[in-house]
Amino acid sequence: MQISRMITAVDAHACGEPGRVITGGVLDVPGKTMFEKKAYLETHGDDLRKLMLREPRGYPASNCNLILPPTDPRADAGFVIMEQVEYPPMSGTNTICVVTVLLETGMIPIRERTMRLKLDTPAGLVEVEAETENGKVTRVTFQNVPAFAVHLDKPIEVREFGTVKVDVAYGGMFYAIADAEPLGLRLTPDEAHDIARAGEMIKAAAAEQLPVAHPENPEISGITIAQLSAPSKRPGVHRQNAVIVSTGKVDWNKPASWTGALDRSPCGTGTCAKMAALHAKGQLPLQQDFVHEGILGTTFTGRLIAETQVGRYHAVIPTISGRAWITGFAQYVVEPSDPFPTGFTIGDIWGNMG
Repeated sequence: MQISRMITAVDAHACGEPGRVITGGVLDVPGKTMFEKKAYLETHGDDLRKLMLREPRGYPASNCNLILPPTDPRADAGFVIMEQVEYPPMSGTNTICVVTVLLETGMIPIRERTMRLKLDTPAGLVEVEAETENGKVTRVTFQNVPAFAVHLDKPIEVREFGTVKVDVAYGGMFYAIADAEPLGLRLTPDEAHDIARAGEMIKAAAAEQLPVAHPENPEISGITIAQLSAPSKRPGVHRQNAVIVSTGKVDWNKPASWTGALDRSPCGTGTCAKMAALHAKGQLPLQQDFVHEGILGTTFTGRLIAETQVGRYHAVIPTISGRAWITGFAQYVVEPSDPFPTGFTIGDIWGNMG
């Protein structure tokens, strides 16, 4: 077999959300910082993202991470996150998957029961504690970049739903957060189609009506993701959420073209954004666990450990705890005659009778 490209990767999931980790086949990427490396991949190396995330090697709900040498001398490793339509500066589930792969494959040897790492991400340096037992990572806790609320209970106009109140908060990405109940939605797997559709519509409206940019890095701009929130019915769980990730570039004037998929996990950066909004409303104090439930019933535990300032915004320092599991090891290849060297997308792959 003649091969023009080979990528070695470890497949994993964090509480249900898939996070493929590239461990071989890419030596490095130009850039003095991890953010610059992310920007280079976006503008000059996007074929890698397409190859790994599009069919036939990928799937519309999957994510991918590229392990790279760190640009920050304090860091143990660096990585860039690749999702279906963007390169988010930070992601909680992907961080948990990356830490699990780094340690369980021996890329970073496990020398203590509690491993303390620092990771170089496009959003900045992230500190991690990983609990291990018999070579297995049983829990990952990371201190995220500062999170802050930009808008609280802001009314926006959403097609088909009318006026919807949203919080807009940054947790590594800018989220539009709306309550599910006024939309007539329950956050259960059987309503996944309706949740994803509503989330994409709310995100599009919020992005158009509420422009935002990170005050310390204006290149991080725009609302790119939506979250629906509801009270949890489970004891010991504080809130339930469904995060909707875009899976394709769409024409917002054509409702049939809206494409989104649910984050299968409780979502790390989404949990941080939700905690920042609750704190800004006086509903979540520092040093208190916040257990967040995802669409599958799995949970992350968040905590706000300090207050800080990001530009003109009052911000908080969040931590997130969760777990990942390795599901496979693979070598993905491209043959010269393959008609889909960067994969393909075919829009909505799920039929809907409703």
